[in-house]
Amino acid sequence: MTQRPKRRGRKSPPQTVKPADAFSIDRVFAARPGFGFLDADRLEFMQSRAFALLADYGVMVVHPAAKAAFLKAGAIEGAEAGRIRLPRELVEEALAATPKSALFAGRKPEFDMQVPRPDKGFILRTGTGGHGYVDPRDASYRNMDVQAAAEIAAVANDLDQIGFVAHPFVHGVPEVTADIHAYAAITANTHKHVWMQPYQKENIEYLMKIAAIAAGGEDVLRARPSTSVITCSFTPLEFKYMDTEVIIQAGQYGVPIHACSLPSAGGTAPLSVPSLALMAAAEILGMMTMAHILAPGTPVIATPLMFALDMRTGSALQSSVEAMQAANMSIQLMKSFGMMTHTYGAGSDTPDADHQSMAERAMLMQNVALAGADILGGVGQLECATVFSPVQAVLDNEIGAMVRRFLRTPAIDDNSLNWDEMMQVVVGGHFLDSDHTVAGCRDQFIPTIFQRDGRDDYEAKNRYGAFEAARDTALASIAAAPEGGVLDEDQTRAIADLAAKADEHIVQVYSGRVETI
Repeated sequence: MTQRPKRRGRKSPPQTVKPADAFSIDRVFAARPGFGFLDADRLEFMQSRAFALLADYGVMVVHPAAKAAFLKAGAIEGAEAGRIRLPRELVEEALAATPKSALFAGRKPEFDMQVPRPDKGFILRTGTGGHGYVDPRDASYRNMDVQAAAEIAAVANDLDQIGFVAHPFVHGVPEVTADIHAYAAITANTHKHVWMQPYQKENIEYLMKIAAIAAGGEDVLRARPSTSVITCSFTPLEFKYMDTEVIIQAGQYGVPIHACSLPSAGGTAPLSVPSLALMAAAEILGMMTMAHILAPGTPVIATPLMFALDMRTGSALQSSVEAMQAANMSIQLMKSFGMMTHTYGAGSDTPDADHQSMAERAMLMQNVALAGADILGGVGQLECATVFSPVQAVLDNEIGAMVRRFLRTPAIDDNSLNWDEMMQVVVGGHFLDSDHTVAGCRDQFIPTIFQRDGRDDYEAKNRYGAFEAARDTALASIAAAPEGGVLDEDQTRAIADLAAKADEHIVQVYSGRVETI
């Protein structure tokens, strides 16, 4: 073997390649590795059962105009008032016509995302609907409020794996307009895409108008949808008036729809993993068909959020083994229908950002990422999606970066094996000075939060670990957030006026039935 001269440095050393994140595509395009419980025969069986459940039993639709539109499109009256059956041909027509991709625009182009991603990766989003907040300053717990919502946006802005931000449930405002105040707070403090979650039928138009103001007008919102909206089934197999109205108005404003099913094994769905996945699939196909009829051309993202009841206590769990199996199975199933997919990729059933939390969410994210999910939700959420922790969100961002790299299938050829040098390595030799090593050393995944210190350095830093690094990162983002948010004065004033009008109007609608909480 010819000996090469020792390397003492390079005039032009290889440059470190920035890893992919929510807004940049991986430079390596490869098949996405997968894992799932459904082989081809089981997928075909589950598909046939989903079609049969809709065609032979059907769904409840309480929105009169939607029911009439269903029947006009070919649906059939069911066995009881309000129930309609959806022939397989109608559902397949909707599947064929529903867009297979969607633009999730930011309010700045650098925050635009395409779903699915060209590199077959995924996008993270923050947890939604949480009513509790773990303050990163001292780990104290309090009810979620508007200030906490703004802090969630501030932290999410600086987390590169998080593509869009969901709003929580805030206290300190009228309960019936909590969604409007929370959505306004998130929208005012981020340039990233925002996920909308209406709570009342009267609120939908106010929320859409806030989105249009922040986008720069309704036409801009339609061309560059900087918000997307959730519509939910009322499991089992019922669609409320409000969620049907969400679909109608999403079509009018041109924003993507997350068709969300939230069944609980042993509660609103039978107590088995496949039946949980089947319930979600049938409900999502029903909502997708409804969108095809009421809002044709609107992108629909299949969003199965799987829960399993703890049969000892009745508590809902999102990170139990059964819920994780169902999440994997439901993503496989919805992908087999050709739909974009979204589910929990983070979250735990413990109330704190502790060791259990890290174990559950790491297992969950890897599980659904391997199933092929396009969007992984739940970043920062604890206690079965009821609490948000900014510190946990920073840790989740790190897990997301690791899983993204984990899914990059390594090349396998003579060059990747460094075959020629392997065939010539001398006794006692090494590969530290190999051109192959130098070429690839800067492409290793390097964590920004997780620590790799030896014991001596760890002790010298007073045992400063990943949790402390995540806390300091969250606090730095909160401290650096622009006072007053990111919107201009006219937008800020218009949104405040709209929220005040909503308080007056909607509280009056529900007068005597709700109070400020």
